[in-house]
Amino acid sequence: MQKLFILILFLSFSISAQQVAILKYGGGGDWYANPTAVPNLIAYSNTNINTVINEKPETVEVSSSEIFNYPILFMTGHGNIFFTDNDAKNLRKYLTSGGFLHISDNYGLDKYIRKELKKVFPALELQEIPYNHPIYHQTFSFESLPKIHEHDGKLPQGFGIFYKGRMVCFYDYESDLSDGWEDEAVHNNPKQVREKALKMGSNIIKYVFNN
Repeated sequence: MQKLFILILFLSFSISAQQVAILKYGGGGDWYANPTAVPNLIAYSNTNINTVINEKPETVEVSSSEIFNYPILFMTGHGNIFFTDNDAKNLRKYLTSGGFLHISDNYGLDKYIRKELKKVFPALELQEIPYNHPIYHQTFSFESLPKIHEHDGKLPQGFGIFYKGRMVCFYDYESDLSDGWEDEAVHNNPKQVREKALKMGSNIIKYVFNN
């Protein structure tokens, strides 16, 4: 039965391999933050790494079966996140069956997301990803995560959750990658800063599509 489920999920991903989605979560946090970020990342990836992703990302709720239609989910926000038991179970099933979650801390997310991820994977921990990991060396190579905005004087870090040796979640902390993907007018980030963020974002997409 489990093998059949994984096969169905694989075929679903194959059909929707050129689509990505934004994750809508409960708790009152602004899951809808950075509305131009993912569309801009899609456009950049389609132009620079030869993806053919639907230019308009979908929005899916954590508890919905629709999340299984997408190889990658993007998640961001500034505030509270809450996963119900059903949310956590559904997300765990998605991630352990081949799905991937990218979380971008938009400043203020950290203390909430760490707690909720423990509901999804009680026995697993976020691990800092060393810079020799392939996710940093796809089409573009990075020796450190781009730093888009300065908040607390902390270095940007990339964390991951690994299930049976496969990275199922990448979390950029103190980096604000998704801010760097936004339209230039939103944050007035210099072009070269936005370019670095978009390159790292396209690395994430390519890594997910290839793994």
